[in-house]
Amino acid sequence: MAEIVRMPKLSDTMTEGTVAAWHKKVGDKVKSGEVLAEIETDKATMEFESFQDGVLLHIGIEKGATAAVDSVLAILGKEGEDVAALLAGDTGAPAPAAKEASSPAPQPAPVPVAATAIEHSNGRLKASPLAKKIAQEKGIDLSSVEGSGEGGRIVRRDVEGAQASASSSSQAPVFVASGTEQYTEETVSQMRKTIARRLAESKFTAPHFYLTMEIDMDAAMHARQSINQQSDSKISFNDMVVKATAMALRKHPKVNSAWLGDKIRYNQHVHIGVAVAVEEGLLVPVVRFANEKGLAQIGAEVKSFAEKAKQKKLQPSDWEGNTFTISNLGMFGIEEFTAIINPPDACILAVGAIRSVPVVKNGAVVPGNVMKVTLSCDHRVVDGALGAAFLQTLKSYLENPVMMLV
Repeated sequence: MAEIVRMPKLSDTMTEGTVAAWHKKVGDKVKSGEVLAEIETDKATMEFESFQDGVLLHIGIEKGATAAVDSVLAILGKEGEDVAALLAGDTGAPAPAAKEASSPAPQPAPVPVAATAIEHSNGRLKASPLAKKIAQEKGIDLSSVEGSGEGGRIVRRDVEGAQASASSSSQAPVFVASGTEQYTEETVSQMRKTIARRLAESKFTAPHFYLTMEIDMDAAMHARQSINQQSDSKISFNDMVVKATAMALRKHPKVNSAWLGDKIRYNQHVHIGVAVAVEEGLLVPVVRFANEKGLAQIGAEVKSFAEKAKQKKLQPSDWEGNTFTISNLGMFGIEEFTAIINPPDACILAVGAIRSVPVVKNGAVVPGNVMKVTLSCDHRVVDGALGAAFLQTLKSYLENPVMMLV
């Protein structure tokens, strides 16, 4: 008997999906466990396997189309079965909306309004509505303008020409727009929709406040150089920040927390979400038990996550369960910024670039390297003094990196 296959819910935040590809066509035999289609979710493009044997009798969502979770994705059954009655009786989710391919949509230059003649009582003066409007705005007497349109009708170019002529006589320059307005539009991806919804909820629900601290990175730079010279595994400054943050969170578990409405969750484990930029937005894979891992292991995981994210191959297990998030824009030359908290976390750390600046050490001005970090806090969970204490501990680890090896 024919059965409906519905749009699956492939992540906890997924409300709709887009069919990226079909691996079968109508009439093909399908075995349980075979990949039926690829579904673009709010986080990644994932393969969807059939749960039953049968023949693909109907495709409900074409390639490139978007539909809500539980919409009719396909119908599987025996060859020759009629699916009309099954579709007619379905009361599931609404029909999918096509996902239009974006393409350049140049807009034509403005043209004169349709030449509706305006005849005055004297019988002969004619002007288009647009010409009359421009003349009224600019204070130009239409009786003094010679029309170049059909039948001597005054059109826009005549009024603009008269305006330019009048202006030139007073030696004031006039600039007539001659460019073409253009734009393109793209259908919002599932990922971008989820980013917009979650961050808007966070920004306008959680009362954010921000704490910024400057960290002396001289020792961290020397330590990283030494490690990379003596090890096959190369580490980055971001790896050091992840490790230092994880260790600081172990000392300040109230920062490693989440607001749950009627209760606050204080996490004893440390799962660091590391924001990774991809073409369509931002993904946050999670380094689990980061405080227990070495710098090389953290570096290898983050690099692997970044590659998988760009290929849209991250799985739900890769991005779920963060207890704290780090967003680092230092590699793009950003010196300082604030980040929006990634729910359900209570805090997120924004990391800026390392800058070479004059600093005062032992009473003397010397060259130094500093990095600014900004902690965004949910004031329902974390107070200023608690956030400041956490940053002090983070600073101590990065300024004395040997402490991270103990």
